[in-house]
Amino acid sequence: MDIKQIVKNNVVRFSRYRQGHAYYCVDVPAVNATYSFPVPLDDVGDATLLSVDKALVFMRYIRKAMDEGTFIREPEAASHHIAYSVRAEARP
Repeated sequence: MDIKQIVKNNVVRFSRYRQGHAYYCVDVPAVNATYSFPVPLDDVGDATLLSVDKALVFMRYIRKAMDEGTFIREPEAASHHIAYSVRAEARP
């Protein structure tokens, strides 16, 4: 998977919180699937985490998850298929 293709004109959506990590989902068009990845809250500092945001803002966390094996394909029934434009609810 090419990370540039994942984040280009795409958004992430908050999925859940567990043990110090916010989990976000992103649609990966190349494989027509939704993947989740963790964002450690201790790494966020005083930044604002939005429910929907530009995938480009989360590129470092997506790359880290891919490298560490925590970029996980979501089951079909649980997929969040994010059909939003980057403008919808995302940062300007």
